[in-house]
Amino acid sequence: MGTVLLKPRARARADRDRILAVILATSVNHGGKTNGYTVPSPDAQADLVRAALNKARVHPRTISYIEAHGTGTALGDPIEIRGLTKAFTGPAPGDDKIQPGGTLLGSETQYCSIGSAKSNLGHLEAAAGIAGLSKIILQMQHRQLAPSLHSQQLNPDIPFVKTPFKVQQTLEEWQPPQLERDGRVIDCPRRAGISSFGAGGANAHLILEEYLPVEGSGINREQPALILLSAKTEPQLQAQVENLLAAIEANGFTDKDLPDIAYTLQIGREAMAERLALIADSIASMVDKLTAFLTAESSVDGFCRGRADKNKNEKQGPGFFGVENESRPRILLRTAALWVKGAVFDWQGLYAGREPRRIRLPGYPFARETHWIT
Repeated sequence: MGTVLLKPRARARADRDRILAVILATSVNHGGKTNGYTVPSPDAQADLVRAALNKARVHPRTISYIEAHGTGTALGDPIEIRGLTKAFTGPAPGDDKIQPGGTLLGSETQYCSIGSAKSNLGHLEAAAGIAGLSKIILQMQHRQLAPSLHSQQLNPDIPFVKTPFKVQQTLEEWQPPQLERDGRVIDCPRRAGISSFGAGGANAHLILEEYLPVEGSGINREQPALILLSAKTEPQLQAQVENLLAAIEANGFTDKDLPDIAYTLQIGREAMAERLALIADSIASMVDKLTAFLTAESSVDGFCRGRADKNKNEKQGPGFFGVENESRPRILLRTAALWVKGAVFDWQGLYAGREPRRIRLPGYPFARETHWIT
C-alpha cells in the first residue's frame, strides 16, 4: 500500500533530503478487558492520544486535523470521538508540559477537522495506518484538507457541535492555528494526529507536523546551473523534457529554485543512455532551451545532446570542477559535453560543501506499453 523512509530530522537535514513531514511523537497501548473482542475502550483511546500529546509537548488546541481510525460503525465511531474529546478537553497529569505558551485564537469547539481515508478506500486491515499517513502528508504538501466521502449524513449518536471536531466534508485550504503571544499573532505549524486501532484492543496514535525548511545562509545559489536529463530511449527523453516544462509552470518555480532543480536532477536521478545537458542562468533561459530542444531549433546555444558510451564512463573526482582560472560557465559546458558521452561525476564537488536541497520533480516517464499473455 505504501512505504515511508524514516530518518532523524538532523540527519535528513544534513543529507539535504526532501522532508515530507515530521513525526513529533508516537504512542501505543491496549484497551484491556471490554464487553467484547471488537469493543474498543474510550478511556484507553483517550490515554493513548494524551500520551502522544505529552510526548510531542504540543497543546491539543494546536492540532488542526485528525485522521480517524473511522470504523464507520454505530458502535466504534462514537467511542472514538468520546476518547478523542476526553483527550483534547479533559484534565490529565502532565498538562503543564503541553501548554501552548500563549493564547490560542478561535472557537473552543469544532476547531479541529476530522476525516478518514476509509471513506475512499474501505477497510484496509494492516495497511490502514500507512494509508492515513499518506493522506496527511499529501494534505500537508498541498496545504488543503480533503473531504471524507459519504459523510453528508452524520451519525446522530455523535454530538459534533459539542466536541472539538468537525467532519471535513468539502475541499478547503488548511489554515494553520493562530497563537497570540506578547501582543503578536503567530501562525502555528500545521499539525495532525492519526489513529489506528486493531481488533482485540491494540491502539496506536501519531502526532505529525508539517516541515518548515530553514534556508541556510551557506547554501550555494551560484548561477548558472547545469541541468541534466536522461532516459532509455529518445521518445522518453522528450517526455522528460515535456514533464519538466509542465512542472516548472505548475509549481511556479523562480530563479531562486534553479540550483535546487539542477541539484535534484544531478544526484537524484539515474543517468541513462540518452542524455541532454544544458546550461541555464535563469528559469526563463532553461525554459527557452528545453523548448528549443523539443522544436529541434538549432540557433540556441548552451545545451549538449548525446548518447552515453559505456566505454567512456570515466569517473571524475570532485577536483574536476576546481580548475584554476576557468570560469564557471566554461567548467559547466565542458562537464556537459563529457556527461552526455557517458562520463561519471562526483557532483558534490560542484558545490564545495554548500549543496542546495532536493525538491519534488517529475519521475521517469515510463513507456506504458502493454504485453498481454496470449
